[in-house]
Amino acid sequence: MQVVSTVFGVGCVENDEIAILDTPFPHAGAVIEATGSLDVLTRCSVRERVALQGATLLAPLGSPRAVWGVGLNYQSKAAHTGRGLPSEPILYLGAPSAVLAPDAEVAVPSGRTVEMDYEGEVAIIIGRRLYRADPEQVWPSIAGITAANDMTARDVMRATATPTLAKSFPGFNPLGASVCTVDEFADRDCIPVRTWLNDELRQDDTSAGMIFSVPDLLARISWFAALEPGDVVLTGTPAGTGQDRGSYLTPGDRIRIEVGPVLPLVTTVAAPSRDHPSAG
Repeated sequence: MQVVSTVFGVGCVENDEIAILDTPFPHAGAVIEATGSLDVLTRCSVRERVALQGATLLAPLGSPRAVWGVGLNYQSKAAHTGRGLPSEPILYLGAPSAVLAPDAEVAVPSGRTVEMDYEGEVAIIIGRRLYRADPEQVWPSIAGITAANDMTARDVMRATATPTLAKSFPGFNPLGASVCTVDEFADRDCIPVRTWLNDELRQDDTSAGMIFSVPDLLARISWFAALEPGDVVLTGTPAGTGQDRGSYLTPGDRIRIEVGPVLPLVTTVAAPSRDHPSAG
């Protein structure tokens, strides 16, 4: 099943159409949080059908309660940096307020970064609570998979040594465009992830190249924190980022990320944002 969140409601992708379902849930994330999976949608009647092309898609998971990320989790990335392989995952939490819908714009945070970067990633959505789990318990507890662009301000990362700050600017975590159940993937242990920048292929790898596989990574997190339904785990990015090339995003750049059968996640970089938080 491939699920999207639209201005008309939650729907399933069927060829070149979206079947809008008769359900009270506002987005796929709410379905997962309430029921632990997307299965309930198979029992919903179709309210209407709309064309997939040109449809306005919303962030499929709304604003997840928790977004976990991991640094240096691909063999290709470690080889490019020349760093040794980590013995434990390098983990952090991102701000849910950074989540951005598909086909949306993200502004460069004015005065905060000149090294805004993309990171194409496989995003895992928790369906059943995982706490002190063994790896073999992980796949049965996953509700779905989507694409993520775990954007990073590299200069902020160097200055603060805090991934959460470097990755939590508004719009720095595009998710989508659809959520696929695990059975949609030909090989759940070898999920393709590709990133294009302005139609140039920049990243091309599979989850088989991860240092900590999906079951291993989520099990390790669960021994310290409970992963709850609707939580999202970003599983790391392969080589080919702007950091690897010494070039960073500028206004007008278009990033396209594909994760297996998930609908492409497209984000455009807008002009620098000059918004400042009010004092007090």
